[in-house]
Amino acid sequence: MADLEGNINAKNFQVDTPAPDFGFRIKGAGNHDYGMKRLLGRIFGEDGRTVMLAFDHGYFQGPTRGLERIDLNIVPLAQHADALMGTRGIFRSSFPAELSTPLVVRASGGPSILKELSDENVAMSIKDAARMDAAAVAVQVFIGGEHETRSIKNMTDLVDGGLELGIPVLGVTAVGKDMVRDARYIGLATRIIAELGANLVKTYYCDGFEDVVAGCPVPIIVAGGKKLESRDALEMAYRSIDSGAAGLDMGRNIFQRQNPAAMIQAVRAVVHGGSSVDEAHALYQDLSGGADD
Repeated sequence: MADLEGNINAKNFQVDTPAPDFGFRIKGAGNHDYGMKRLLGRIFGEDGRTVMLAFDHGYFQGPTRGLERIDLNIVPLAQHADALMGTRGIFRSSFPAELSTPLVVRASGGPSILKELSDENVAMSIKDAARMDAAAVAVQVFIGGEHETRSIKNMTDLVDGGLELGIPVLGVTAVGKDMVRDARYIGLATRIIAELGANLVKTYYCDGFEDVVAGCPVPIIVAGGKKLESRDALEMAYRSIDSGAAGLDMGRNIFQRQNPAAMIQAVRAVVHGGSSVDEAHALYQDLSGGADD
């Protein structure tokens, strides 16, 4: 019988003791083989952190505000990102092949916003990811969702293929409308995803995030989520990094700004430059000519 009470009361994460690195700068990756390390090293900087730009929203909700024209709105931002998260259709149709920014390619999908979103399947082969020179593939995992088990199987199938070809897998936590984004749920979801083989995890920031990070043996990248006021978004980024996150993967909080290029540079200042919230917000306002969003 599972020790449900023990799980509920798990508290001793020893957040002040770092995880073993086995001689490699990326958390949990020290025992991976050469190719896997090379690809992870493309996603993360020398400081072990990353700023991803997410624009894969169209795979289930069609043209989103700010993503009507990927070629005009997103491609110019690629120079400011450490990695780009999108679909294979968009990368092949809208980005120049000469682009050097690493690609994290969405590999799960199926339902639209008109259906049950957890009803996903694997939507691309790991071999196609290799053909695209993907640095990683991303798969949605619906812990607590109607199709939880299938979403986990989607991920583990991609993990098996990724291990065969040396391609990392990013497990993305999907928080349903009836689920609370607290440390107990986020900690459960991120740990399951890591235990079953994902090389990195994308999730949401929450109170008690230090425990979530300490309890997950691979890098956690924080999702931007819904659009916030610019200062609030930068504060969320700061709190995430301060709590041990390995980076941010922002979408709407960048591409729906009055000046997206200014915002992604402000986020970079937090993630890589150690800027405070006030410093990063001042940078955004300066670069954007005083944008008030």
